[in-house]
Amino acid sequence: METLSHQVTEALRDWVLHGRFKAGERIEEIPTALAMGVSRTPVRAALATLASEGLIDHQPKRGYVVREFELDVIVAAYEVRAVLEGLACKSAAQRGLGDLQAQRLRDCLEIGDRILAKGSLQPEDHEPYQKMNIDLHNTLLEASANPWVGRFAEQANNIPYASDRIVLWDVEHTVILRSHGDHHRIIEAVLERDSGRAEQLMREHVYYAGIIFKSNFQRLMKADAESAA
Repeated sequence: METLSHQVTEALRDWVLHGRFKAGERIEEIPTALAMGVSRTPVRAALATLASEGLIDHQPKRGYVVREFELDVIVAAYEVRAVLEGLACKSAAQRGLGDLQAQRLRDCLEIGDRILAKGSLQPEDHEPYQKMNIDLHNTLLEASANPWVGRFAEQANNIPYASDRIVLWDVEHTVILRSHGDHHRIIEAVLERDSGRAEQLMREHVYYAGIIFKSNFQRLMKADAESAA
């Protein structure tokens, strides 16, 4: 059962990853605790955890400040994720999946299929699709049975915008449809124990997500520059 401290840490991590706290913004204990409806103690513990992960910085006299990540650092995190999650799929395919893991992955595919069958993504679909995506990637990492792969992949996932917690909802429906098609092909390869194909498919899947992010990031930066001119 999750502790309150763990729940607060997860919530704060999501807030930072999704931009609720902007780069360079100070995170204060009391307002954050009030916003979350908890005491300062779990918030203080959560901030210390996020600082140890490198997601926020502790600065003298300023407290905790959201760290700013440059584009090349974010893209580099995608490259690391691609290698690590590719290795996870290779290991999972070689070892074979347990019945519960296989069923969990099939359930994820079914959820994604059902959401995407509508032809467009509605706001109410965002959270369940995001949860499905996280569950799918985490299950494959777990199935690798390699604790180091999971540990280092988690660190890469704590870079804003490079995380499997993030889905770029403003991209075309066809882009997300392709991404979920990758999920089908990856899981098929893992279930068939085709380790080489499973590794390559996952590496391509994460790498492609990085390309989409970089394109969108540069487009947004150009639009901001033009509006400021």
